[in-house]
Amino acid sequence: MVRNSILPNQSTFASGLNSCSALGTLDWGKEMHGVAVKLGLGTDAFVGNSLVVMYSDCGNVNDAVSVFTEILKKSIVSWNSVIVGCAQHGHGKWAFVIFSQMIRLNKEPDEITFTGLLSACSHCGFLQKGRKLFDYMSRGPTHVDRKIQHYTCMVDILGRCGELKEAEELIECMLVKPNEMIWLALLSACRMHSDVYSGEKAAAAIFNMDSESSAAYVLLSNIYASAGRWSNVSKLRVKMKQKGIMKIPGSSWVVFRGKKHEFFSGDRPHCLRTYEKLEFLREKLKELGYVPDYRSALHDVEDEQKEEMLWYHSERLAIAFGLINTAEGSTITVIKNLRVCEDCHTVIKLISRVVGREIVLRDSTRFHHFKDGTCSCGDYW
Repeated sequence: MVRNSILPNQSTFASGLNSCSALGTLDWGKEMHGVAVKLGLGTDAFVGNSLVVMYSDCGNVNDAVSVFTEILKKSIVSWNSVIVGCAQHGHGKWAFVIFSQMIRLNKEPDEITFTGLLSACSHCGFLQKGRKLFDYMSRGPTHVDRKIQHYTCMVDILGRCGELKEAEELIECMLVKPNEMIWLALLSACRMHSDVYSGEKAAAAIFNMDSESSAAYVLLSNIYASAGRWSNVSKLRVKMKQKGIMKIPGSSWVVFRGKKHEFFSGDRPHCLRTYEKLEFLREKLKELGYVPDYRSALHDVEDEQKEEMLWYHSERLAIAFGLINTAEGSTITVIKNLRVCEDCHTVIKLISRVVGREIVLRDSTRFHHFKDGTCSCGDYW
């Protein structure tokens, strides 16, 4: 377009930046941002909103907030985009500060605003804030009807904080019909807190709606595995096989020089350098006192086999590849299709300490920023 003297407009940038968001290509997004600024569109609301989403989705929430502050005429989309972005990255306090500014400026929040704020409460463990917000949205001066997504967020908040009975009671008395997602939120919390009884109840509700829900089978199987009930695990796996239900394989990927490099859990790296890097990291982590968390290896096998299974989880493969293919000191961004397990979370914290680099992991739940042996989630996710 530029070579043919056709100047891009707001729609061009929105489309291009949305593509960068989907691919996680921060460098390309930054290039487009630079062009937008040169064309005088850096403070345009339409372009600014797309930039906020792009920076958030590519792991750079600080720049997302900076872009938001520069937007001259902020629409409800602008406010919602930055609140949701802060929630994704676990910056719950930022989300509520921005919400307070919104209210002071007499901007009317909508259902997306409250979804973002409740999501922030879920990611940060803000139980009381979540309860108050859930009550405020339907009774406060800015009345917004509770939708299924708000109930799902509230169940997630309660469940993550261990209030499983209260979460169950909320589902039973909610004003809209519960769907599969809300029961999955409860089932996921049961997995987190190893509650077999409530987990079986939530799974039964899901199977009544969708007898072939792979997510429900996997979560219930994980609950049984954590409790050491291997016979129940075997029965579930047989049932899945009979029904032809396939578990979604864990995969992670990095974008390097514009190309997506994807890795699957259990793969042995074909590249010798990647394998050597993984083995180097394994030795360094053991020197630091790392001991595998076998609870994350959900198979009834010997500990040695469990350790091997854990060590070749997809995110570790992607990180090793990123370490050998990017400049020293640069940030590595990895995207994962499933929730990161407890053992991988510990491992990546230690890797960030060993290599002295920031590692950003976007899993199915949220963003994790690992640096100097700690994670931005504070080990709560």
